[in-house]
Amino acid sequence: MFQLYNTLSKSKQPFTPIQAGKIRMYVCGVTVYDFCHIGHARVMVSFDLITRYLRARGWEVEYVRNITDVDDKIIKRAAENGETPDQLTARMIAAMHEDEAALGVLRPDQEPRATHHIDDILAMVQTLIDKGYAYAASNGDVYYRVEKFEGYGKLTNKVVEELKSGARVEVETAKESPLDFVLWKSAKAGEVSWESPWGPGRPGWHIECSAMSKCCLGDTFDIHGGGPDLPFPHHENEIAQSEAANGKAFVNYWMHAGPVRVNQEKMSKSLGNFFTIRDVLKEHNPEVVRYFLSSVHYRSHIDYSIDSLKEARAALDRFYQALDGVEIADVAIADNEYAQRFYEAMDDDFNTPRAFAVLFEMASELNRLKTKDMAAAEAMAAQIKALAGILGLLQQEPKAFLQQGNAGEITAEQVEALIEERKSARANKDFARSDEIRDKLAAAGVILKDGPEGTTWYREG
Repeated sequence: MFQLYNTLSKSKQPFTPIQAGKIRMYVCGVTVYDFCHIGHARVMVSFDLITRYLRARGWEVEYVRNITDVDDKIIKRAAENGETPDQLTARMIAAMHEDEAALGVLRPDQEPRATHHIDDILAMVQTLIDKGYAYAASNGDVYYRVEKFEGYGKLTNKVVEELKSGARVEVETAKESPLDFVLWKSAKAGEVSWESPWGPGRPGWHIECSAMSKCCLGDTFDIHGGGPDLPFPHHENEIAQSEAANGKAFVNYWMHAGPVRVNQEKMSKSLGNFFTIRDVLKEHNPEVVRYFLSSVHYRSHIDYSIDSLKEARAALDRFYQALDGVEIADVAIADNEYAQRFYEAMDDDFNTPRAFAVLFEMASELNRLKTKDMAAAEAMAAQIKALAGILGLLQQEPKAFLQQGNAGEITAEQVEALIEERKSARANKDFARSDEIRDKLAAAGVILKDGPEGTTWYREG
């Protein structure tokens, strides 16, 4: 039975799609005012892995991930850079696509942008006004009446009266209540804006996702996902807007990826522990980063550190060393005990730690078979590659991966040159120099293996 944890019910539930065999999923994407950071990578990789697995199990998945391309931060950053918001967002979207491609993240089926759905947003705002859930204020903004929506707070167990008592009343505010949130923001002079019945302005953040998800997937869909900071207020506000406007349940299952911490602290620019994806990939193999992000359950917090990446590298080295020296064919996944246990793990709310444990068992068995039965070893290697491929991993040529280094490490060319020098030293019976070269390479994390066909090498994780 396939089950997932639903943030709405706070429990694991058997999954039943609205339409048999098909899953419609919307995931909140990035506000593109800066380069994506490692927290964004966690969400990207988590939902890429989820989508890959669902498809591998035979589901038809319509995966939508939006782009927020109009926002206060975008306007502010563009002004600081001396460029237009469109120029800034175009650069950042291109960079985001480069980063996710490096991490093996597949593009979503639809990638709606807020600025391409202004008419849909205006229509939903007008519907909310017509139904009495929203009002045009004296300052030119349009606000949502939170207290009119009876179900407000159901995703995060917030109580309206408690929120109201804890809210600060703004001085000279145009809101009816401090809880009300903006649907349409009136534009300041010189800001990007669109015409509306309430004057020139731009959409609020929350209404963008309600309008785009409705346009792409309909009034009600199966799964809505996002990062750990989104349940309140963003997703709570989406529910209020969409259910009030459409008169229907909005989403059946809510999924949220866990947070990324850096050396046990919250990632923050102010703390100096903020890492963009591209900065991390300058120093570390992309597959190592993907494995690191996948190896912890998607709902759990994950601690980013150099040691964590070293552990991820060592884990991948174990897999690729097992696969090295074996002919690996592309085959279908066999219906055997290993595959069944892998599927059972993933069917249990995408439990990747258990799934990787199965793959490690298979790698150990592969090492045993390599010394006894090469045909059986080749079959096992093919199954490891096929199952790991569902997770977007272990698809490289083993020797190539094992010889890849991080920035600042000894290069493959330098290793090969030292191996040739060592070969000459041994031929000249200069064993002291041969041992010196072996020790030098070992200190650099390079392990040599001498065999009948010559010397091979790999990097130690």
